[in-house]
Amino acid sequence: MKIALLQYPIEWANPQANIGLLDKRLRAIAGQAEMAVVPEMFSTGFCTDRPDLAEPWGGPTCQALQQMADSYDLAIVGSLIVCEADKLYNRGFMFIPHGAPQYYDKHHLYRSGGEAEYITPGNARPVFEYRGVKIRLAVCYDLRFPVWLRQDKNNMYDILIVVACWPTIRIQYWDVLLPARAAENHAYAIGVNMVGTDGMQLDYNGHSVAYDTWLKDVAGFEDYEQGTRIVDLSIEKLRYFREVLPQWQEADGYQLAY
Repeated sequence: MKIALLQYPIEWANPQANIGLLDKRLRAIAGQAEMAVVPEMFSTGFCTDRPDLAEPWGGPTCQALQQMADSYDLAIVGSLIVCEADKLYNRGFMFIPHGAPQYYDKHHLYRSGGEAEYITPGNARPVFEYRGVKIRLAVCYDLRFPVWLRQDKNNMYDILIVVACWPTIRIQYWDVLLPARAAENHAYAIGVNMVGTDGMQLDYNGHSVAYDTWLKDVAGFEDYEQGTRIVDLSIEKLRYFREVLPQWQEADGYQLAY
């Protein structure tokens, strides 16, 4: 599967500008990729204290995403702020061409950044399927919690995708945790982060990346680099690797308690 990683700055609290920017970037890769991954809260930046920026699921931003997915024939993965039943969610999404969108509500909320004060955590752990590939989506801070992302003995997913607004001051953890999640779950791992400075004057240097089955960086970005990388991940190779080294057969059972 050919997947595009899009690393770029986000206009603070400006959905219209960010949707327009994404449209231009996706138009440029139409026909070259099957999926595009964008940073967390791609339409607003990490505006955790701005309930006025939240939209209903199916609102204008969702409609724009669906139109882009249809027009450019690729799935779009990211997150945005959603209001539903008087609650706010940091909702990870996958919009697919000419199909129903799938979503995951971020479970681990970044308390130090005020997210837990305004956003409601989700408790579901869905696995998305697209063109025969199983995908697990995580949002930023979720990456720190290995049990939440743990495979079971059935190999629930083939690719872990993490969308983030992960600041430069803590990027060393991002650089370590993402390949760790790939190794322990016997899966490809993709992480997409923003670059630039947000409205809270936090600095982001990116480090978006894709890891293959040997933990090789196959799509790394330079610090603060803006651009797109397209990787071609072989699910057949991954399944062969799982047969040669079937660590999933020794996976420990567990239950999550909320």
